[in-house]
Amino acid sequence: MSSTPQHRAELFVMMQLRRLSLGHNLLRRRVDRIEAAFLLVAIAIALLVVPAAAALGTTLHDRAEQSATEERASLHQVRARTLEGTANAVPSTLGLSTTSVRVRWQDPSGSPHEGKADVLLGTPVNAEVTIWIDQAGAMTGAPATSADSDALGTAIALTLPLLAWPAIFAAFRLARRPLDRYRADEWAREWRKVSPRWTGRQS
Repeated sequence: MSSTPQHRAELFVMMQLRRLSLGHNLLRRRVDRIEAAFLLVAIAIALLVVPAAAALGTTLHDRAEQSATEERASLHQVRARTLEGTANAVPSTLGLSTTSVRVRWQDPSGSPHEGKADVLLGTPVNAEVTIWIDQAGAMTGAPATSADSDALGTAIALTLPLLAWPAIFAAFRLARRPLDRYRADEWAREWRKVSPRWTGRQS
């Protein structure tokens, strides 16, 4: 006899409920139902971590983007000229192809400034380079971009579940330990009651 899709769905749900000790099963004990409740709570928390991580990632992305927008509004890009070459220079950081040289630039008011800027190895003297300056005309690092904000939000949304799920699983395992001990003790007590009759029948 073929079953309807609704009937198959109901059977599937009942099977899953019995696996979680929620269905009608006389062999399930109180301790089994407590363990099932712990499992359901752990599953619910694990599922809630996903939207929570997404919400946190979105919040941090928006804050980072707002901060970056304000920072970009307060900084300016200007042209500077190198005062020394890089013929005999070594990389400023191992593995990078840049080094630090003295440069000169003018702020928006026309006042000259000098400082150190990272340029590519091989940059000659009097070469034009682009630097960032603040409202006082002092050289500063480049502001964060929208891509940086996107990367932060995505990293938080992906990393939080990866950190939370193992912790939830470990907490569930810890919660099961006293239940397993209680179950083992209960089985031992029942065996002590039954074993004399069982061994008597076998003798």
